[in-house]
Amino acid sequence: MNTAMTRHITTMVWLFLMAATIATTWWLSKDGFSPIVGTVAIFAIAAFKVRLVLLHFMELKHAPLPWRLIFEAWVLLATAAIVGIYLSTTPVAVA
Repeated sequence: MNTAMTRHITTMVWLFLMAATIATTWWLSKDGFSPIVGTVAIFAIAAFKVRLVLLHFMELKHAPLPWRLIFEAWVLLATAAIVGIYLSTTPVAVA
């Protein structure tokens, strides 16, 4: 892949990361969603952002398949563990 295309993809990924940060900071943290939905969405977006950073800025998209699978599994399992612990310790309001 040529340098101009790589630079373009990197810029687009960076712009998406910034937009996702704005979404989690201002949109999902408001009262438009229940705290549980907002928090789980923030965790999911954060996991996707971690994946993008690993693939595009740490060059894991060019890593051997076993390494890439390890990092993909790490993101998935870490996110699932964090969300699972959060949901298991959050009291659910009964209406």
